Parts: sequence; C-alpha cells; structure tokens
Amino acid sequence: MLAAVILATCLATPARAEDAGKAAVPPHELQAKAAYCKSCHGPSGQGFHGFYPIPRLAGQQPEYIKNQLHAFDERRRTNNIMLNVSHVLSPAMVAALAAHFQSLDPKPIGGAPKELVAEGKKIYQDGEGDVPACASCHGPEAKGDGEFPRLAGQLQDYVFNKLTHWSQERGQDPSKPDTSAIMQPIAHSLTEKQIKAVAAYLNYLE
Repeated sequence: MLAAVILATCLATPARAEDAGKAAVPPHELQAKAAYCKSCHGPSGQGFHGFYPIPRLAGQQPEYIKNQLHAFDERRRTNNIMLNVSHVLSPAMVAALAAHFQSLDPKPIGGAPKELVAEGKKIYQDGEGDVPACASCHGPEAKGDGEFPRLAGQLQDYVFNKLTHWSQERGQDPSKPDTSAIMQPIAHSLTEKQIKAVAAYLNYLE
C-alpha cells in the first residue's frame, strides 16, 4: 500500500507542476506586468521612438512573443534589458502577456518616408532579385502567422535596425536554432535601399 501511495504521488507531481505553470494569472498581476512592459513599448503597445527604437507589440502573434521571450532568456537573442525582463516571467505570465498584447490594435505611429511605400509594397508582395516575397511567410497583410511575426504597423527604424544588424542579435546559440534562422540569408541579401522601402511600407499598415 505504501509503495502504491508513493508511486501515485510521484506520478502526480509533474502533472501538478504543469498545471501550476498553466494556472491563470490574477488580473491585477497581469495589469501590473503589462503596465511595466508598456513603460517602454508604449501605452497601447504601439512602439516608441527612443534613442533605440522599441518595437510595437500590439497585435503581435502570441506564439512569436513567447518564442522571443524564451530566446532572450536562453541568450539566443541578445538584449540585456529583455534578458532581465524575460528571466523572471513564469510560463503563465508569458502566455497572459502574449494574449494581452495580441488583443491591442492601436493605429500605427507612422512617420516613414511615404515616397518609399510603393517600392516597399512591391518587394513585400512580390520579392525582388534574390529576395523572396515577404508575404509568403508574414502573410499578404503582414499580420503574421504562429511563429512568423506580425510586421504591420511596426516602427520603420526598428525594422531597419533589425534587418541591418540581424546576425549581431539573432542566432547567438547555433545549437538552438529557431524560426529566426530562416531570415538570416534573406536579411543578408537585402540592400539598404530595399530595407528602407520595406520598412516604410510596413510602417503604415494597420
């Protein structure tokens, strides 16, 4: 009988731990953590033009947010601020924050050169030279899908910085690749002119 009780307890422990990880986050805790995130990412998660551009999270794919928070925590993506933020988040809080930011839908900040939008749209929709159509992964409206992020409404300087310096931040642990590895050869193939055009087009998409 004692052995049966011990076995049942051992088998139940992982299940309880998994349930605890999926437990609902109290609303006041989610509100406090979301407010902390918005102190950098903007009051509606729309992004912020600071010394370093801080990305829009509003409307973002939850799976992408979860993956990137894990990448920061595991040092597969380099950002000291986000390392400290991601390191203290429980799985339940990560899921709750991802769902919260996906639910937000503020207007894009805009501000990109409008004369580049038409060229950027063509590259995004059809590709150009060795650069494949962005829409093939990110969707025709740039809303993203699962692990592929939403790009619609993203700050143009953030997009420019990420694509221009891709290898300096992403894929820092080759033994743990993720979907961002798909972008590495594409980012390296894009010219500065192409990046600016695509970033301008995405900047105005709702």
